[in-house]
Amino acid sequence: MTAKRKIEIFSACCPVCQEAVEQVKHLSCPSCEVQVLDMQDLAVAARAKTLGIGSVPAVVIDGKLADCCAGRGLDEERLHAAGLGAPFS
Repeated sequence: MTAKRKIEIFSACCPVCQEAVEQVKHLSCPSCEVQVLDMQDLAVAARAKTLGIGSVPAVVIDGKLADCCAGRGLDEERLHAAGLGAPFS
């Protein structure tokens, strides 16, 4: 039995996520087992949170969030700096 690298793509099933799914599948090799997980599933969303996923699409390789997908999500400080919550004067 040959070992497989487990690739999980956390997706909202939108066009941007679908493009990421296709890209990951294109980059994968015969040793990669690619699985697409729907964030609408509450169990999937809960697992995503434990992995530190802050936005989708996100790729997890062998149980670890890929560096390209880490550190994303809402940043309250940056939103305020961009003008969120500040009325026009």
